[in-house]
Amino acid sequence: MQFFDLHCDTLYKAFSLNKTLDEDSFDISVSRGKRFKKWCECMAVWLPDDIAQEEALKLFQGAYCKLLREAERFGISVAENSLGDSAHNFLFTVENGAFLNGNLDNIQLLSDCSVRMIILTWNAENCIGGGADTPEVGLKPFGRACVEQLEKASIVIDISHASDRLFYDVLEHTQKPIVASHSNSRSICNHRRNLTDDQFIQISQRNGLVGLNFHREFLSETPSEASVKDVLLNAEHFLSLGGEDVLSIGSDYDGSDVPKTLKGIEKIGVLYEEFLKIGYNEQLVQKILYYNAHNFFSRF
Repeated sequence: MQFFDLHCDTLYKAFSLNKTLDEDSFDISVSRGKRFKKWCECMAVWLPDDIAQEEALKLFQGAYCKLLREAERFGISVAENSLGDSAHNFLFTVENGAFLNGNLDNIQLLSDCSVRMIILTWNAENCIGGGADTPEVGLKPFGRACVEQLEKASIVIDISHASDRLFYDVLEHTQKPIVASHSNSRSICNHRRNLTDDQFIQISQRNGLVGLNFHREFLSETPSEASVKDVLLNAEHFLSLGGEDVLSIGSDYDGSDVPKTLKGIEKIGVLYEEFLKIGYNEQLVQKILYYNAHNFFSRF
């Protein structure tokens, strides 16, 4: 079995708690991940909205150094410009572009540290534009310059957590595919963090990616009852919009409240079986769990 996960907070958690990336108590551990025949994990460093610039830079650099040390220790590749031939890979990603602090030179720092993807905002407004909690704020002047430079640097733009206005502004000011690494369907669960049907279609038309998120509040309007079946409902809706080559997984492991039926990377096998039970063919399931994301990053 193969698994490509577009978003987790395991690196941030390990760095913050001074733990390794092989902690059994975490949703993701290296030992469990390496049980997959092929495994690629997007390891995000989350930079909180209220963190000071100096602390944000220290967190970013510290998390990157930790990722390199842990990858070398456990024999996992940190993919840079391509995924290469390794069966097990980490991609370094950033959650919240606020730490760029209005300085385009900081995009070079992203490149120097092999960042493959950046979530432009978290929930609040930042120097780039509006987050999910500021729905009327779009791209700011720095944000327009920023997305242009990110494209030139071949760093994937991730609009999970973006305001609706920011989403459409990004489309207007970019040419390359964009990603929503961990966002579900607003038609299934009416939450501001989820995507409208039109947003999903726009991402699809750009040959981008959307990763299904396991967080209870984004899966179901009755979060306490959320389960693997809600993942299937979100998947079915996106597939009905033509998402066969777009749909992926962005678990949000180690950064969210995940239903018990999905708790831990080892439960991806449960999701795999549930997809087959509702009649999805093997090829489609493998595309959702691995190949759509793998193909995207292989060509971006």
